[in-house]
Amino acid sequence: MQWVEQENNYALTFHDAGYPSQLKEIADPPAILFVRGNPLLLTRPQLAIVGSRNPSTSGIETAFEFAKTLSTQGFVITSGLALGIDAASHRGALAAGSFTIAVAGTGLDRVYPARHKDLATEIVKTGAIISEFPPGTPAKANHFPRRNRIISGLCRGLLVVEAAKESGSLITARMALEQNREVFAIPGSIHNPLARGCNALIRQGAKLVETTQDILEELNLNNQEDETYYTTSIESTLDLEQQTLLNHVQFSPTSIDNLVQITGNSAEIISSMLLILELQGYLEATAGGCYMRIK
Repeated sequence: MQWVEQENNYALTFHDAGYPSQLKEIADPPAILFVRGNPLLLTRPQLAIVGSRNPSTSGIETAFEFAKTLSTQGFVITSGLALGIDAASHRGALAAGSFTIAVAGTGLDRVYPARHKDLATEIVKTGAIISEFPPGTPAKANHFPRRNRIISGLCRGLLVVEAAKESGSLITARMALEQNREVFAIPGSIHNPLARGCNALIRQGAKLVETTQDILEELNLNNQEDETYYTTSIESTLDLEQQTLLNHVQFSPTSIDNLVQITGNSAEIISSMLLILELQGYLEATAGGCYMRIK
């Protein structure tokens, strides 16, 4: 009660008018929702974005751009304040000047992970952080799978950006399916461990997503701008030799030996050009001394 008396803090019981109706539909809705920020956002249409805590550079970019675009289409972006995809999704919505909700696995008198303290502060300014756990509750491993049912329960649809085969994001996706929510997944290379969870979801019936329009169409909404998650055009700043090499690098791990064989250039020349392309944001280094194209 002392916590609720502080400015910007709220506690919504199941029977309060402001308790989100979407959440009431799930099998085990929380009896109380603690809220820091704007509780009115809980009743607005939400789209959840989740994924790996250790994503690739392209995964972070994808989550950020999808969140940014979808938030301008009227969705509140909901996620779990975790490292990686969750944080990128919150930041994408904030970058658009839109709203985002973070569902915490601790009491709201603390932030987990601690490095997201500044992000949490930014979220509370215009959005909200919520939890079913009362103030004083520390982070415990079993809190986060439990937290996931609230993320999926609040949303109209859930997008998984990157997820390994054994991932907490897949738990959230399973809960979303059980709650009769739409589940979307971004596909990836069969060689990318972070794509295996998404590819498995698609095999099980999740909607394959390449652009934000795919989500809006599935939810029977019109996207006036028909934006994709990022621009795929290559700027003319690359010279012909760099552009040619880039065209040979796959969107899956590609070895330097393979590029040497294809182009006929020495490993030293290839390595130098790859470094330039990586610094310009076209590639990222992967395990085993390989490179993967990201745009």
